[in-house]
Amino acid sequence: MKGNIEERACQLALYIIENRATVRAAAQKFGISKSTVHKDLSERLPAFNRPLYEQVKSVLEENKAERHIRGGIATRKKYKGQ
Repeated sequence: MKGNIEERACQLALYIIENRATVRAAAQKFGISKSTVHKDLSERLPAFNRPLYEQVKSVLEENKAERHIRGGIATRKKYKGQ
């Protein structure tokens, strides 16, 4: 998924917005690291597409607020063997 960084950042943002996906899920889908996804969305995207950045920022903030719940669910599944 190398190439045009601006295009990649836009594709990542659209994927996260459409699927309400996490940074980890987007990284896995596009075959890049979580830190690359985060850098593309938080540093590079606002420089050239501010409206798209605002949309993806709201999804990422929602995910951040819910991450402790997801962690609890994952731990429960791990120890229940499901």
